[in-house]
Formats: sequence, C-alpha cells, structure tokens
Amino acid sequence: MIEFRGFTKTFGAHRAVVDLSLEVHRGEAVALLGPNGSGKTTSLKAAAGLIRPTRGDVFLGKPGRPATEPDARRDISYLPQKVSFPDALTGHEVVEFYRALRGAEAGRTDDVLRFASLNGASQRAVGTYSGGMVQRLGLAVAMLAEAPVLLLDEPTAALDPEGLSAFYTLMERRREGRGTVLFTSHQLGDVERLADRFAVLVEGRLVATLGRAELHERLGDRGVMRVRLAPGCADPAAILSALGPDAAWLEDEVVVRGTASARPAVLDRIRAAGGEIRAIATEEGRLDLLYRELVGDRQ
Repeated sequence: MIEFRGFTKTFGAHRAVVDLSLEVHRGEAVALLGPNGSGKTTSLKAAAGLIRPTRGDVFLGKPGRPATEPDARRDISYLPQKVSFPDALTGHEVVEFYRALRGAEAGRTDDVLRFASLNGASQRAVGTYSGGMVQRLGLAVAMLAEAPVLLLDEPTAALDPEGLSAFYTLMERRREGRGTVLFTSHQLGDVERLADRFAVLVEGRLVATLGRAELHERLGDRGVMRVRLAPGCADPAAILSALGPDAAWLEDEVVVRGTASARPAVLDRIRAAGGEIRAIATEEGRLDLLYRELVGDRQ
C-alpha cells in the first residue's frame, strides 16, 4: 500500500533522506523510529504527497500510483506532528469543514467527535482547548474519511489518557479492518503495542527493519536473569567458568544474559558448580536498549 523506492530528499545541501526503500503492506502497522532529524517526518510527508522526491519514487495503493497524484492522495489520512486549527472555530465546526472537504457522510462528524472523546467540548472555541484536546481534534479529523492508509506523525506525543484510549481503540479497529498505518513515535511502549514492524532511520538512512517475530527473538537474547546465592557457598570463579562469557558476578548475585529458554540449564550449571540458589529475578529484553544499540551514538 506504501512503497518507498530509492526515495531521496534533499533541502539545499542537507540530505534529509537517502535512498530509502521500504514497503508497507495492506493491514500492516509500521513504525518509523530514529533520533531527531533522522528523516521520519520527511518520509511521512512524502507518503502524504506533500513533498516531491529529489530522486526515487513514493507510491500508494495497488497498482502503485505516485503519492503526489490527487487520486492517490484520496486514499490517505494524514495527522501531522503539530496540529493547529483556527482559534475562533468550534471543534464541531472544524470537523464539519473537513468532513465536507473529504466528502464523508453527514453523520461522520458526530461519530468521530464521540470517538475522540470531544463531545463535551465540541461546541467550544478551539482557542480554549488544551494541547491534548487539540491533538484529539486532529485525531477526529484524521478519522473522518476512513481512508485505507493512515499516516501519523508522533500521534501520542500530546495525548492525555482519554485521547490515548481513543487512539489505541482506533488502531485496533484499523487492524481488524485490514487498514494500513505508517507512524512515527518516540514512545517505545506504543511501538511495542501497536507496530507489526519497525524501521529505524539514522541520518536519513534506513539502518534496520525488524518484524515482530524477529524483534521478539532479538529482545529474547537480551533478557537478564539475576541469581542470588547463599554467601560463601561457592567460588565465584568456578561458577563464572561454568557459565561462560554471558555471566558476571555482582556481590552475592550471578547476572546472566540470554534467552528465557536457556535459563533452566543455567541454573543446573550453577548448582553443579556448588552454588546454593536463594532467589531468582528475571528481566526480559527491552526495546529501548535494542534501539540504542541500533542507533549507536547518533542520538
């Protein structure tokens, strides 16, 4: 549904995105991750048809049409990172304007306002809204057309708890309806909860693309087990020798990195080396640590 084919975008001497090739299939939710200035917003704007590639192509739908063509842009809804609406208009007037613009049915205005938890404030001027309410209004506008492709730039950054609940429900409905979502986020919890795949951009280049199964596998390798031993029960050097390079000794604990499936064998080796186990604590691999590993020192 979305294809970046060698997409490159430069602004003067600055290369915002370099040779990006990425496909987002129907029914997928794909997260773009990366440090500030890594090209995430530029890539989303290109998919929305708002900027033209310097080199390469961006296609929407099947068969693929250039994202800048009006017919292709009818298939998308786009929520920018910074949402603003005229202060003097009410929330209801804003949504009604965009409903007419997108040619949606008359009943959609009340539907999306209710879904975005804005009904109580929909008759108030937008100038009285908090940042979270403005973001919820933007979410309501993005929901109007029920387009097959949804492009979201940091959609949860300013959302309050009510807005987050509405957003999570929206994403669940999109998944049930085989809708396609491409979004950016610095909230790694959202990525783990919502994305089927995530793509990491650094300095405008794609450095990694991981599916959910591969992500779980790589996170599994980064799990940690802490085994507390009875004081003086065994020689630390003997235990570390039995466990190998993935183990370290910290005071009265052995810290072992590895997958959950390997932990029973680790405990057996500790006992065989004379260790008397008093307590066990585990911590699964974390996406933020993997992200830092992929990005390196280019945050």
